Amino acid sequence: MTSMKERMLAGEPYLADDPELVADHLRAQRLMARFNTSSVDDQDERRAALRELLGEIGEETAIRPPFYCDYGYNVRIGPRSFVNYQAVFLDVAPITLGADVQVAPNVQLLTPTHPVEPEPRRAKWEAAKPITIGDNVWLGGGAIVLAGVTVGENTVVGAGAVVTRDLPANVVAVGNPARPVREIS
Repeated sequence: MTSMKERMLAGEPYLADDPELVADHLRAQRLMARFNTSSVDDQDERRAALRELLGEIGEETAIRPPFYCDYGYNVRIGPRSFVNYQAVFLDVAPITLGADVQVAPNVQLLTPTHPVEPEPRRAKWEAAKPITIGDNVWLGGGAIVLAGVTVGENTVVGAGAVVTRDLPANVVAVGNPARPVREIS
């Protein structure tokens, strides 16, 4: 029989109140608390907490607290990236950020999905789809990227945009839903 965690990691419907997943979430909450309450004067402690929390954090990557996630182990951030205050990375499925990514304050990367049908939703079934952010992307303040989306390299997502579909490389995209409004040369 497949465990709920195995189902979650495979992108299949699962129940989040499974004891193994609850334990994983509590682990992440403890590490987030350690990171989010650490002293600005103790960068080694901050980095240690992030290394323990996240699946991968690249060299010279900085994250400003507070930072929030579901599990942490599904988050991979490439080198020289920057994640500003109040980031929410709901990493039920993998969240991958490339190199040199800029994430403005209050950005949300949301991998979970929930059934449209009322009965499975009432029964607390959920699933997730991965999010991939290419190299040198800038996500503007308050942008929201939804489950299953890929943002191509060098793309700029405007402040407050809601990204519901893949965005190609080398564009500026704005709005709700986000749409490319111009190419970047």
